[in-house]
Amino acid sequence: MQGQKFALDPFQRAAAISVEAGNGVLVAAPTGAGKTVVAEFAIFAAMQTEKQKVFYTAPMKALSNQKYSELVETYGADQVGLLTGDANINSGARIVVMTTEVLRNMLYAGSSLLNNLAYVVMDEVHYLADRFRGAVWEEVIIHLPRSVRLIALSATVSNAEEFGDWLQAVRGNTEVIVSEARPVPLDQHVLVRGKLVDMFETEFRGDTRTVNPEFIRMAHGGFQGSSRGRGRRERDRRPRRPLPGSGQLDRAGLVELLGESDLLPAIFFVFSRNGCDQAVRQVLRTGVRLTTAEERREIRSIVNDRTRTLRDEDLAVLDFWRWRDGLERGVAAHHAGLLPAFKEVVEELFRRKLVKVVFATETLALGINMPARTVVLEKLEKFNGEARVPITPGEYTQLTGRAGRRGIDVEGHAVIHWREELNAEAVASLASKRTYPLRSSFRPTYNMAVNLIDQFGRNRTRNILESSFAQFQADRAVLGLARQVQEQRASLAGYAESMACHLGDFAEYSRIRRELTDIERKSNEHGSKATQRRRQDRLTELRGQMREHPCHRCPEREQHARWAERWWKLKRSTDSLTRQINERTGAVARVFDRVTDVLKDREYLVKDDNGALVLSESGRILKRIYGERDLLVAESLRRGLWRELDAPQLAAMACALVYEPRRDEGNLDERDLPGGAFRDALRATEELWSTLDDTERAHQLPGSEPLATGLSHAMFEWVRGRDLDQVLREADMAAGDFVRWSKQTIDLLDQLANVADPEVATVARRALNGVRRGIVAYSSV
Repeated sequence: MQGQKFALDPFQRAAAISVEAGNGVLVAAPTGAGKTVVAEFAIFAAMQTEKQKVFYTAPMKALSNQKYSELVETYGADQVGLLTGDANINSGARIVVMTTEVLRNMLYAGSSLLNNLAYVVMDEVHYLADRFRGAVWEEVIIHLPRSVRLIALSATVSNAEEFGDWLQAVRGNTEVIVSEARPVPLDQHVLVRGKLVDMFETEFRGDTRTVNPEFIRMAHGGFQGSSRGRGRRERDRRPRRPLPGSGQLDRAGLVELLGESDLLPAIFFVFSRNGCDQAVRQVLRTGVRLTTAEERREIRSIVNDRTRTLRDEDLAVLDFWRWRDGLERGVAAHHAGLLPAFKEVVEELFRRKLVKVVFATETLALGINMPARTVVLEKLEKFNGEARVPITPGEYTQLTGRAGRRGIDVEGHAVIHWREELNAEAVASLASKRTYPLRSSFRPTYNMAVNLIDQFGRNRTRNILESSFAQFQADRAVLGLARQVQEQRASLAGYAESMACHLGDFAEYSRIRRELTDIERKSNEHGSKATQRRRQDRLTELRGQMREHPCHRCPEREQHARWAERWWKLKRSTDSLTRQINERTGAVARVFDRVTDVLKDREYLVKDDNGALVLSESGRILKRIYGERDLLVAESLRRGLWRELDAPQLAAMACALVYEPRRDEGNLDERDLPGGAFRDALRATEELWSTLDDTERAHQLPGSEPLATGLSHAMFEWVRGRDLDQVLREADMAAGDFVRWSKQTIDLLDQLANVADPEVATVARRALNGVRRGIVAYSSV
């Protein structure tokens, strides 16, 4: 437990005792609380026993790299390995850090590296809610041998006990340990007219918080200009640059205020990459300098050392010198558009307290060790890919979790930039909630289906999938719905008794009246003459039936009718709940059946002599293809659609399969795509996609997005050897994004090199090497 420079907290002690007793644990605690100490204890325990091994999984390569470096420092390079797809270092070591996907693939392949595995640490396990990659976490949890103890580390979630109950059901002895206490208390403020106002009268010390009345007055236009809180009147005296017409500080003014108030280093969360870059430029233009001469020398030395292998011409394309100047002045941006190496430098300098202000997108909140004294939220809404939506209480908790450095700060600070359109009560509610429910995103895929059927057969696979957290949650929901249905059916019986008529069947009479009312309402709507005539005929018929019905003559008819109306309303609700129960019962297995039916249609699954489903030769290829388009890739290989492609063209095709454009990005016109065999292969692949999409929808599966060619020509030119400057201009893309999609392309090409026929496999290897050069190669180490 190296790195823990203070006494263990109660939750850390409880978790360590449980691990020592041979249990798995789920530890849910706030960001920065020290959950990784539990993982380090498990690693320490394994290293005390000869031959025992530990796998440490993380959701992102950046986290894996960071953890690998920390463990090498503690245990030595000979004891620690790294497997991320980009890197394969010492895979036979006793401690191996890897991405979750790598472990999932190992489990399906029955890798010998699993021998002697004692513990698996799943860091950031709440990622299983991620709709794109979350299923991988559940696959690993379900398929790990029961002898392996699971150390699951999660952010604070409101249904940790439910998740723990599922882990107990699928893995056996698992203790749930929840801590909601932040190790460093959080003070929350609102910035208005150049002043910091406390959001709460008394900061959170128990179970309640009282909203600062001055904050409420200010929000409703009654702000008097004073500010509450320790020593803030002094720190607010100096006039600062307000934004024209708003009375608010600009970013440089806020940086200055935070510096004077001893609230640096700070992370400003800005929910757009361009916004982050513009913020840095805006602050630097004012002449802000937050570093000493000695710090500047240290920053330059670190930056030059970390980027020494990059070519000068690439540095120019990456705007290196402006970036380094910002770092030397203590200001930087952090987002996915940055070259990974640049992001890592920013993280290192911030941890060393050399960079004082970082403007970041929310991805920074996802587990990277980069705490600050203060977190500033410029807005409380973000673009989710379709619309601007308010951030959730869970997201707020994640973002502000970066505030407060344990062992350094007595308290952390969160600052909300006040805007007129905000509502004070809603903001206070957002800041005080800790609701972060964990919802499964698990769904069977084609690759998952063939792997499981190959190992366990169809029937046992269905049972395995019904043990997923998705089905566990559905079943729990069903229990609640079933109780509700039972209660409503009792009420229905009471209503039926109250509407009973001694003259006849009042339910039938009520049905006639309801239909009559519905048709009379529709008669006011426009329709064809034939439609109107049919309605009139039906009205005449129903009026006759109503008059002739025995209940029509009942003196208590209208009293019965009121009970009947309640009965019909409750029956609609009960029928709806019953449908929900039917939809949720066995929901995962039903999707698996549909996936299986598609695979049978395409002959990836065939029947053996005993009538059991087994994999065909094509199914064995599909087993080794992972990704969103697993079936499309397998079908394209089987049909030989890519046999005529050379290395740049195959890279362009792989890129079209993995690339996910932003909403405002479209496909390239065919004239702008690589020519020759590529266009023929693309047309054939798109036709195949369309056919598969129709098949999926016919089987009640959601289908998939069309191929995206927006980056294909740039990838083609990159593999042909074009300079970085030309390729980034062609792609109209930031270097970090280009590297990210290049890595995804490499990942698919690597799979093709392993599963395709020899001719295509050879071209795939050449294409892979063509992509992995320059900044892409530099970012893969």
